[in-house]
Amino acid sequence: MDSTVKRVAVVATGVIGASWAAYFLAQGLDVEATDPAEGAEQRLRDAVGRHWPALEQQGLAPGASMARLRFHARLEDAVAQADFVQENGPEREDFKADLMRRIDAAAPPHAIVASSSSGLSVSAMQARCARPERIVLGHPFNPPHMIPLVEVGGGEKTSPAAIAAAMAFYTAIGKRPIHVRREILGHIANRLQAALWREAFHLVNEGVASVADIDTAIAQGPGLRWALMGPFMNLHLSGGDGGMAHLLAHLGGPIEGWWDDLGAPRMTPELQRRVVEGVDQALGGRTQAELAQARDVVLIGLLRAKSASPGLDTPT
Repeated sequence: MDSTVKRVAVVATGVIGASWAAYFLAQGLDVEATDPAEGAEQRLRDAVGRHWPALEQQGLAPGASMARLRFHARLEDAVAQADFVQENGPEREDFKADLMRRIDAAAPPHAIVASSSSGLSVSAMQARCARPERIVLGHPFNPPHMIPLVEVGGGEKTSPAAIAAAMAFYTAIGKRPIHVRREILGHIANRLQAALWREAFHLVNEGVASVADIDTAIAQGPGLRWALMGPFMNLHLSGGDGGMAHLLAHLGGPIEGWWDDLGAPRMTPELQRRVVEGVDQALGGRTQAELAQARDVVLIGLLRAKSASPGLDTPT
C-alpha cells in the first residue's frame, strides 16, 4: 500500500470530523469532506475557521491552507481520489458497517480507511467490505486538532500492512499513535478513563466528595503528573532510587486493598441529577465555549513544553 498521503477524505464532519479536517489542512494536506446533514458545509468551514488560530500557534506545515478544503454532497465523490479516509460517522454498528461498505467500494484500492470509532469493533465495521484488509481503527482524542493520541488497531481481516501504514501516516503528521493489539470494548484510553470515572461517580454517590472536589483532586494533583508521564513512569519515580520494584514491594499490598474497595455505581436518575447539579455549580456561570477556550490556551502551552522536553516522553 502506498504510504504517501497527499489527499485525505473526511467522512462525516461533526465535532470530531471537523477537528480532523482542520488538523489535516494544517498539515498541508488536501481535504475532501462530505456529510449528508443540511448546512454541514457551512458548519464545517466555520469550525475550521475557529480551530485555525490554535493550529497557527502550534505551527502550520508548508502549504497549509483552509483553501485546500473541498466539500462534496456525495460520499463517493469525496473518497474517489483519497489516499487516506478518516470516517467519523454515528457510533452505531449497523450504520458504520454500511458506511464502510460504501467507502470501500468508492475509494482507490491503495487508500487506507480509518474509523474514529470510540468503541466499536473493527471486525464488525469491515464485515461488508470487499477489501476488509484496509479497514483500521484510527481513534483520536477530542479535540483531534490538538490532542496527539490516536489509537490504531485492526479487525479479524485487517492486514498488518494497513496497520503499519496508518501508524506511519499518523506519525508523519505529528500524532502519537499507539497500537491496540487486539480488539477490546472501548480500546485502551477510554477504558482507562472509564476506570477513573467509575470511582469518581462512586465517591459522589457515597457523599465522600463533591463534583468540584473530585475535579480539583485530579486537576491539581495526579492529573498534573499524568500530563507529563503515564501511570507506570509516575509509579517508577514514586519508588525513589529503587524505582518500580521498590514501590511494588512496599505498596503492592495496599494497592490491592484499594482495588478491592473501589465502587461499582449504577447510573441511577438520582446519581445523574447529583452530578449534573454539581457540574453546574462548579461552572460558576462559565459557558461551554469559555471553558473550552481556557482549556485550549493552557493545552497549547503544555504541548509546547512537552515538545521541548523529550526526556519525559515514553518511546512507543
